[in-house]
Amino acid sequence: MTTRPSNRRHSLSTLVYRHKPIPHSETSHPGDPIPREPQGGLKTMRDMSPQLQAQLDVGSPRSSGESLGDMSNDTSDSETPSTPLTEHDSSNEERFDKLPSMQSSPQREKKRRASTTYVSSSEEIKRLLGDGNGTKMLEKFCCGEGCCKLEAIPLSHAKLGFRPIVRPDNAAFRFINPSLGALTLDTPLTKVIDLPESKTSFGSLRRQSIAEKFPGEEHGHDAASVRTRAPEYMKPHPPYDIYSAPVYGARELTKPGAEKRTFHFDLDVTEYPEEGGVDFKVGGAVGICPPNDPDVVDAILDQLGMPRMVRDRPIRLHTTGGRWPTIWGDEGARELVTTRREVLTWTVDISSSAPTKPLFRVLAEYATEESERQILRYMCSAQGQSAFCDLRTGPHITLQQLLEAFPSSKPPLEALLPSLTQLMPRFYSLSNDPHVSSDREGLAGRRLIEVAVTVHETQTHTGDKRSGVGSGFLERIAMQYIEAEKQAGSTSTPGIAGRALNLRVPMFRGLMSNPLSREFASDGPMMLIGAGVGMAPFRGFILNRLKNANCANKIWLVQGVRDSMLDEIYQGELGAHEKEIKKVVQSRAAPPPDTQLPVDSASDETLAVKEHRSERKVAKYVQDEVRTQADIVWFVINALDGRIFVCGSTKGMGEGVERALMDVAIDKGGLDEKTAKEFWDQKKKDGQYIAETW
Repeated sequence: MTTRPSNRRHSLSTLVYRHKPIPHSETSHPGDPIPREPQGGLKTMRDMSPQLQAQLDVGSPRSSGESLGDMSNDTSDSETPSTPLTEHDSSNEERFDKLPSMQSSPQREKKRRASTTYVSSSEEIKRLLGDGNGTKMLEKFCCGEGCCKLEAIPLSHAKLGFRPIVRPDNAAFRFINPSLGALTLDTPLTKVIDLPESKTSFGSLRRQSIAEKFPGEEHGHDAASVRTRAPEYMKPHPPYDIYSAPVYGARELTKPGAEKRTFHFDLDVTEYPEEGGVDFKVGGAVGICPPNDPDVVDAILDQLGMPRMVRDRPIRLHTTGGRWPTIWGDEGARELVTTRREVLTWTVDISSSAPTKPLFRVLAEYATEESERQILRYMCSAQGQSAFCDLRTGPHITLQQLLEAFPSSKPPLEALLPSLTQLMPRFYSLSNDPHVSSDREGLAGRRLIEVAVTVHETQTHTGDKRSGVGSGFLERIAMQYIEAEKQAGSTSTPGIAGRALNLRVPMFRGLMSNPLSREFASDGPMMLIGAGVGMAPFRGFILNRLKNANCANKIWLVQGVRDSMLDEIYQGELGAHEKEIKKVVQSRAAPPPDTQLPVDSASDETLAVKEHRSERKVAKYVQDEVRTQADIVWFVINALDGRIFVCGSTKGMGEGVERALMDVAIDKGGLDEKTAKEFWDQKKKDGQYIAETW
């Protein structure tokens, strides 16, 4: 059984920058502020002479596919700052001289961690804040409105004769595990929010009148059509409609056993309409409009008790204002034709948004079981603010899980919709130069764009994994294509069987003036720093450079992966100079269990993966390689037309790279912390340092 962790505690410590010196090596020379153009490609610290390596006593990180060298103990998951060590007191030396000599094993000096104040009750909060007027100081440490502990229910509240809460006995509720404290059925709750304003209503509609009153909506509204065809009224980029792009190709970039699965897609945009002269560009990001998982939609409709004959019946949808159900359409009242399944599939987020107080309020209004109703009201009251904060910041909770946790609540769909958020597009960077891809053999004048998508997963109350809305949808598309190709066998022309399925991805042009696209230049030195799927847009950069000139002395790529044998994407697809311009660093510290590999597989590839896993690996991160390649960083950022691009996850990689760049500026440029920060801020304004993280 899977349960949620214990309640979150509010930490009052703050994160500060802590300098980490860059290493002395052939690729990193601290104290040398003169930018020098590197000779050749990326080098590793093992390129030093044995004498220098022994003198500096550094590890030997190795290239892609090999085990990595030792890394500093400073590269850890903990980001809590350390306080300075106590200064040396010379008066103590005489005392130690008088002590008898004794043998002891040498130990590494350990820094003390910074003091942290934990707040776990309303009494502690009140003691810190006095009269409670100082909650502003806590807002940056808290996710709620002011302080969530000030109106907590006292433990002494439950008096003799009280009626206890009966917790719902199901796995979904045990996974949520809200902190109810001394809550009883008789506990008075204050500041319970009002029911959200209803702006939506459904009306009956005869099928015969659809063509007359809603021209253009004569298409099928059955379940199969709804699952594959996005509604035209969504308007993700008015006045243009969603474009249903045919899937021209799909393949998995990662190997079996990879911690995260990544897929590549070729999307056919040959017939994409012209939109104000804007075209697909290198580094741009396309918008994908994914539907909710059809199985989850059916499960929710079942939980709401909606008859199957009603789900796919065309209805009139009336709205009194706002943009919904469009994405970025004009605000105003609307009347359109849809079905209840279509609304739940395409227009509201049922899986990826954290629960809101309006949602708890609606569920409480329609709960018929007394304890469930009191718990749900508690979650949207002043007394339940702490439990609400814990719920939003803990493991992921979906609408399906809430309905299963509180089975007596079955609100009408019209009442539920105002409490749900809009299902928004997902943006994916192009992993190609659209003009280069269009020149591929056999395309016969077709235009393709390419994207890479990593499947995001979270744990559910059943112990299974739930895929993200966008990445899960695209994975389902990819697996259908891959399975069709597999069934066709090697005798069939590649792509024919997959394309025969007529798979479509609802999309629009998206962001073609984002920082990566806007600042990319076809000349000048560039350093590209990416981790995981964040490397994908850099493939387009390199392909563009290869098309125009030799890029071996113009581009340096640092790519972070967990295990290069399993999840190094686009390996061997960066041109003849790939080994010279690319350095892969691996973060997996220990080999994963072999049970993740196919048990019946004895292929050369699987055996190679097993052999690679048997090697002992020591964790190494992108930010460590940035420090190791400090000379290249300093040369590129000080060149008149030089640019440094960073792409990947903000937490961990993005923050770590920022700190590493600060270290380079301090040690190479002789700058203090304040000046180094101003240096990089100015480079951002000048378009020389471009970071796109999420």
